[in-house]
Amino acid sequence: MNRTISKSERYVDVIIYALLILVTAAILLPLLYVVTASFAPEEEYLTRGFFLFPHKWTWEGYQYLLTNPGFINAFKSALIISIFGTLINIVLTTLMAYGLSKVWLKERSLISFMVLFTMLFTGGMIPTYMVVKGLGLLDSYWSLWLTSAIAPFHLIVMRSFFRSVPDEVLESSNMDGCGEWRTLWSIVLPLSLPAIATFTLFYLVHNWNTYFNAILYLNDATKWPLQVYLRQMLIDDASATAASIEQSVNYTPAAKMSAILLTAFPLLIIYPFLQKYFNKGMLLGSVKG
Repeated sequence: MNRTISKSERYVDVIIYALLILVTAAILLPLLYVVTASFAPEEEYLTRGFFLFPHKWTWEGYQYLLTNPGFINAFKSALIISIFGTLINIVLTTLMAYGLSKVWLKERSLISFMVLFTMLFTGGMIPTYMVVKGLGLLDSYWSLWLTSAIAPFHLIVMRSFFRSVPDEVLESSNMDGCGEWRTLWSIVLPLSLPAIATFTLFYLVHNWNTYFNAILYLNDATKWPLQVYLRQMLIDDASATAASIEQSVNYTPAAKMSAILLTAFPLLIIYPFLQKYFNKGMLLGSVKG
């Protein structure tokens, strides 16, 4: 039975769609401006102000960055931090969450409380820096990887996901002679791909966007990741701080906009491959507490 839509409901629908179009335009216009400005010459950027289509298209910004040793080095550092950091994050989180999901583990509640406690209280920036310095990890990528090796929230959700695995499946694997490692590798992990893919994406975004910790722990400018290099371009712009990477380079507007796009490009490429697991992983991880 088809229901007749009243005029008032149609007006409400029109208002809702209009608001959605305005919000979408407010999001897409700045992004489109960054894309088009990255292809515009400097004189057009300075004289026209806001524009969506440049009169003259140029690749100078991208050519400069892709042949710039400082940008290439920062890009490599970002890849190293993101790839190895995410691998460390997901391995340690998976192992600890699987262990805490076992009811026979002694002091499991105490360990879970300690994990939850770190979500509410932290040691602070200065004590953490003193620990990193005392361990001799300054100017090392390990200072970034170890200080954020396990996110408590991700650990708790993944532990809940492992609890949702049917007990019959685990019992049948034990009856077949599988130990804990074999059960984890051959049974639990294949069933946990949605959760693992979801938190891999979370950790990857966190590592790729590493900024404050890199400034705090990495004094060697050659090890700074891409976000720090981008900050040098956008804020300092040929100041003495930017000269620590390069000798007083005046970055053109096209180079700045190109750097923004190149910084976001890897995540835009990876996200569609993990998106299908995203909602499923989060929902499955919240079935059992």
